[in-house]
Amino acid sequence: MQAFFDKFPIKTKINVAWGDMDALGHVNNVSYFRYFETARIDFLAQTGLLEILSDPSHSPVLRDTHAHYKRPVVFPDTLIVGTYITDIKSDRFTMRYEAYSESQQAICTTGYANVVMFNMHTSQKTPIPANMMDVLKQYCIEEG
Repeated sequence: MQAFFDKFPIKTKINVAWGDMDALGHVNNVSYFRYFETARIDFLAQTGLLEILSDPSHSPVLRDTHAHYKRPVVFPDTLIVGTYITDIKSDRFTMRYEAYSESQQAICTTGYANVVMFNMHTSQKTPIPANMMDVLKQYCIEEG
């Protein structure tokens, strides 16, 4: 558990709700995408990127998002989602997530989102602004 907490400078605590479960009695797959969304926005807030992105003309948009389910989760539980950045390019980056189940004391789900910087006025990709790039690099973990 300590290794998990040491790996992630940005973590988001999410309480599993009864309504997150499906007819099979475990958290439904779509719920993890909501958890990752919550962690993504929390990451932006904790790092100051949300303030940098307050200009609505440029915005990071999801190109695609994925989840890998390792262990079923049931209510009640609390997940700690660790978030970090990989694969930074001039106009895109990857945001990775690992969800740790407090009740199971194990990583239950991993995922990632490929994020592209987008100019909302021209509907075109645009380079990541320098001040945003500086922050992203601080939270980048290169995977080997």
